[in-house]
Amino acid sequence: MKNIYVGNLSFEATEESVRALFEAYGTVGRVNIVTDRDTGQPRGFGFVEMANDGEGEKAIAAVNGTELGGRALNVNEARPKAERSGGGGGFGRKRW
Repeated sequence: MKNIYVGNLSFEATEESVRALFEAYGTVGRVNIVTDRDTGQPRGFGFVEMANDGEGEKAIAAVNGTELGGRALNVNEARPKAERSGGGGGFGRKRW
């Protein structure tokens, strides 16, 4: 499985339009366009999962720099999600 980062997406891009672009190079498992958790508006990037690593590499090479919705896409292999320390705003334990 190849997880692919797709950046510089137009805010009008849909999961269907991104899927169609990548399906020309192989089997697409999942498409996720990242949205703002408060407003629900697209954030301009997303991820595509392709079932086969070889097909994923071909798709990255072919789609990187192509235009979708008037914007040149930035496409590369997604980096693993960074570990985040337990949140809470840095206040630690309640002391009241």
